[in-house]
Amino acid sequence: MTTVRDATLRVLRECGVDRVFGNPGSTEIPFLADLPDNLTFVLALHEGSVVGMATGYALATGVPAVVNLHTTAGLGNAVGALATARVNRAPLVVLVGQQDRRHLAEEPFLAGRLDQLAGPYPVWVDQPVRAQNVPAAVRRAWHEAVLHRGPAIVVVPMDDWSVELDPWIGLAAPVTVRPAAPAPGPAVDEVAGLLDAAGSPVLVVGAGADDRASWDALVDLVDRIGAPVWQEAFGSRAGFPQDHPRFAGHLPANRTRLRSVLAGHDLALVVGTAAFRQYVYEPGPLLPDGLAVAVVSADPDELHRSQADLAVRADPATFCAALADRVAPRDRPVSPRRAAPTPEPLPGSGEPMRAAQVFAALAERLPADVVLVEETPSSRPDLQRLLPAREPRGFVSAAMGGLGFGLPAAAGLRLGDPSRPVVALLGDGASLYAIQGLWSAARYACGVLYVVLSNGRYAVMNELTERYGGTAPWPAFEEVDVHGLARSFGCPSRRIRTHAELVAVLDEVVPTLADRTEPLLLDVSVSSRRHVKA
Repeated sequence: MTTVRDATLRVLRECGVDRVFGNPGSTEIPFLADLPDNLTFVLALHEGSVVGMATGYALATGVPAVVNLHTTAGLGNAVGALATARVNRAPLVVLVGQQDRRHLAEEPFLAGRLDQLAGPYPVWVDQPVRAQNVPAAVRRAWHEAVLHRGPAIVVVPMDDWSVELDPWIGLAAPVTVRPAAPAPGPAVDEVAGLLDAAGSPVLVVGAGADDRASWDALVDLVDRIGAPVWQEAFGSRAGFPQDHPRFAGHLPANRTRLRSVLAGHDLALVVGTAAFRQYVYEPGPLLPDGLAVAVVSADPDELHRSQADLAVRADPATFCAALADRVAPRDRPVSPRRAAPTPEPLPGSGEPMRAAQVFAALAERLPADVVLVEETPSSRPDLQRLLPAREPRGFVSAAMGGLGFGLPAAAGLRLGDPSRPVVALLGDGASLYAIQGLWSAARYACGVLYVVLSNGRYAVMNELTERYGGTAPWPAFEEVDVHGLARSFGCPSRRIRTHAELVAVLDEVVPTLADRTEPLLLDVSVSSRRHVKA
């Protein structure tokens, strides 16, 4: 007899799945009990960490990660992380438990109304009509996650797993799906014509261009046309080498400064993102007068919400490689728009460290292939200034903006690609949203260096409140001991209170990052004050 569970495990095996990320619940036991030896269960202690870790793993491997969640409570706890996975383009196959199908009509304990619980963030949701359709739904979820680069959910009532599979039904999903041919088509000539006609073009890149082929194609293109390159505001990945002489910096996330940056250009070619992401609303036009915009992205949603004259759905690497071959070369000297970072002075005697001084110490020591995971809102501008992404996947952040992504995602990134060192830079407030993820990092030998900037408060929220003209009603949390919490979760930790201590630890630890199998958390005391540039 072949059961639904047997057939589903076979589908996962055919897809190359070797691990399931989860936090177990009773409705999932019929699937999880006695997992085969070739399928490892990766435990995290909260569903947000489950999905965050799986998101990092999917970003590192480029293939879907499989997640198991517990009915309403588990899926509800994970919704924010699923939203982040969607915006971060992380393919996930999410199996959600449900009460026994035979008494769902009576809404028993733990029954959930799950199909809409995650809202519009999943790329696909299905609770199969019959138990025997579950294996096909899982296979389709794999294809949907790959195609749409996001979480695809299959809700499975707990009794479905033991149902005998009718061999005549088959699996209503293809074994293999081939994407459309990536040939760029005639749109390349149209965009090439726009570039050739432009007097002062500028490029804007985003997370959708964060791969080696796209970086190479974009470097060829900008070297040919002599245009400056800006990174999208609040980009979750780097779409261009940020140590390249034509890299100009990160776009501001408000209209006034955006118009100022783009003034003087007559064409903006936007690649791998939408045009243009903002933060706090400001009145006034989005763009300066006379600026035409063309957008190239593989994501149709990005195209459809762009304020653009032309939008092209295409693979950025293929399109930009063809574009570089067709545009007319321009002889323009390289005049860097982005000033080199000024050296950070060391703290004076008795002065607390500033975040920028921590970043400067890291910048002097980290290798070019480091994967830098960022979740430090109050000091992100300093991080971007001092720690440019030098390799694809060199910078990873939460595209959605919610906290709790960075800590578990760093573990997943290291788990998915142990060939690259991973350093997570976190605020202490941000770290507390997913601090239990340190247990998983230690348990599964994820050799991440966690650098937690501890100031005992939500510094960016306090300063934004002051700029708004008010007083923050929330207290500081200086009594929270991140160092002690890390140790309680089995993660080695060190307290760092001076710049000399920091330098000594980094000199000891950074050379070991490539081969580490044990995480290490540095609880670094920093000043709570800085100038916020939103």
